[in-house]
Amino acid sequence: MLNQLTPTKSKCMPTISLQDVFDSCDSAAIACSGGVDSMTLAFAAHLAMANRVTIFHAISPAVPPAATSRVKDYAARASWNLKLLDAGEFNDENYMQNPANRCFYCKTNLYSSLVAQANGSQLFSGTNLDDLGDWRPGLKAADNNAVRHPFVEAGMAKSDVRALAAQHGLDDIAELPSAPCLSSRIETGIRINANALRSIDNVETMLRDNLNPDTVRCRVRNDGVVVELDEATLASLDASAQSELASLIKQSFKDAPDTRISFETYNRGSAFLKDMPG
Repeated sequence: MLNQLTPTKSKCMPTISLQDVFDSCDSAAIACSGGVDSMTLAFAAHLAMANRVTIFHAISPAVPPAATSRVKDYAARASWNLKLLDAGEFNDENYMQNPANRCFYCKTNLYSSLVAQANGSQLFSGTNLDDLGDWRPGLKAADNNAVRHPFVEAGMAKSDVRALAAQHGLDDIAELPSAPCLSSRIETGIRINANALRSIDNVETMLRDNLNPDTVRCRVRNDGVVVELDEATLASLDASAQSELASLIKQSFKDAPDTRISFETYNRGSAFLKDMPG
């Protein structure tokens, strides 16, 4: 039996347990990105449903290789039924143009691909209550494909998800920082480019390895590349250190050697311009 938290009460529906959600379907398919929410859901669902659940992970330039490695590693250790797929969003011009509702097109491609491969299983996502407070076009794509959100149905916020992961000894998962897809680093309206996404991942990986920041984002903007760091990490870098790092960062953006590199304090979602068309 799945250990349960006392969940936060949802304002939109009666609170039930995760076990109730899992018991309500014969089989399930989970979209697992490699982040804390989907990884915890995959672990919990497999614990409760065993071979009645299939874990799907999309391979994409927008997904950090570290996330893919994490999913594969857990799948091997926990005997998940894991299937890898290409959701095809990079063949979708609507997605590639990077409009304000880019996530709608991303999730539409993902969920359509899962429907085609899930053999009638119920689709689950790792959305939690905190996500409902944001503007998330991907949730419309989920509605269009009858995706259920077990954490929302069970009244669980992000902190509850992290606590559930910790309850099951998944300390590395429970402590994972929030990490939206790499495409979220590219300013709204700038075309998505696979090479730029690889550069972004290389920069963030390098900075994590060298600075161990609490938060790091490498943003591609119209006026250059902006590296956002938590306040303490940014304060630890004097002008000389920033200049040295900027030189290293430019090496990752060889396609644009004259790109301006700057450093700022982390600002959540700062590459997202909602007031643009789309």
